[in-house]
Amino acid sequence: MTLPIGFVVELDRHTRVVDGGRALLGGFPTRLLRLTPRARRLLVGRTIPVRDTASAFLADRLLACGMAHPMAASLAEPPDPRCTVVIPVRDRPRQLDRLLRSIGTDHPVVVVDDASRRPAAVATVAARHGARLVALTANVGPAGARNAGLRLVTTPYVVFADSDIVLDADTVPTLLRHFADPRVAMAVPRITGLPDAATTWIERYENGRSSLDLGAHPAPVRPGTPVSWASSACVVARVDLLGEGFDDGMRVGEDVDLCWRLVDAGLRVRYEPVVRAAHEHRVRVGDWLLRKAVYGTGAQPLAARHPDFIAPAVFAPWSLVFVTALLAQRRWSVPAAGAVLGVVTVRIARKLDGTRHPYRLAVRLTANGALGTLSQASALVTRHWWPLTVVGCTVSRRVRRATAVAALADVALEYRHEQVPLDPLRYAVARRLDDLAYGAGVWLSALRGRSTGALRPRVTR
Repeated sequence: MTLPIGFVVELDRHTRVVDGGRALLGGFPTRLLRLTPRARRLLVGRTIPVRDTASAFLADRLLACGMAHPMAASLAEPPDPRCTVVIPVRDRPRQLDRLLRSIGTDHPVVVVDDASRRPAAVATVAARHGARLVALTANVGPAGARNAGLRLVTTPYVVFADSDIVLDADTVPTLLRHFADPRVAMAVPRITGLPDAATTWIERYENGRSSLDLGAHPAPVRPGTPVSWASSACVVARVDLLGEGFDDGMRVGEDVDLCWRLVDAGLRVRYEPVVRAAHEHRVRVGDWLLRKAVYGTGAQPLAARHPDFIAPAVFAPWSLVFVTALLAQRRWSVPAAGAVLGVVTVRIARKLDGTRHPYRLAVRLTANGALGTLSQASALVTRHWWPLTVVGCTVSRRVRRATAVAALADVALEYRHEQVPLDPLRYAVARRLDDLAYGAGVWLSALRGRSTGALRPRVTR
């Protein structure tokens, strides 16, 4: 399967052109890609237009390692862009009506009523918009409801849309353009809050830092990368590549499972933040905390299905030594951590031998690795392992210091980066509540499954 003529990719913002265009540095994991003289001529600024077999090969290679992304606006739509919208719903007639209005009448719609308590209200809304209604007699959960709709789809593409979102007019057409890449099985938009003014401080926090919002930059959806999963709140997918669809046995995390199964099969899932779907976030603290905890309960089922992908943190041997030295908080901790970074810098520079400034590049890469390590360690302390952290704080001054630094640094860095429309104090409270609720869900799932698979970091080279 090759990329078609006219396909255009653009280098990722973190991909560096080094040595005057003789090599590219970037991707996940970071690598150096040396370019032949012929390959260098294929670069047009920071883009690679596919014009022949050679440019198609280079563009595909860059997509595979996360060094470039498709320029969706420049791509052609599929020859047969027909799609069917499948909406799983349980009650929520008001939200369903709002979503159906945003969809319009351009696509056939299947509404799957997942055993609503008041099915007549859902049926009335579906009939008003000319949607086909499938009424389930037993509640099977979102995965089972989507699959019930998928079995009725006869178009090449399917759009899964949850009832509590609103679709922009250009969302589906833009996502369909990603299927010009024959390896793409699924494409997802950015999930943002509704454009209406937020009514509570929790809603303002969610509008700025929702778990469903994967950021402002395009990315491949792949384990071990900045966008490691994608929500099924809004998805466009190729029907012939979905197989049986979602795992009916999962009530939570079924979207993550589907993404990872597709990637494991050698297919691609694209995240395209140029287009959006607006989500109705929770506005009450209790509802919000419960939802965060429910998200966490999906960890153990995912660990059972994807043990290599679910680790809450992934450390290289050197990064594990580095963070352990700092957490020890001894007189030798900083010198030891510095020595580790020095050794790593030298090793990376040797791998970059032949470039103009190997040590300058190596220092930059080592610094980024150190920051990533500290970020992951902080998340373990304040999010995934917080029950252990609480116990540690009662008996150890060092644990208390490490926890305080992790919590405060996390809030300071994230608040500045995310630009949440909330004052720092309430943001800090929401951030910690977010972590506590999610972590509680992870531990609950681990206890239910009698396994620590979802709690164990992974050490890899």
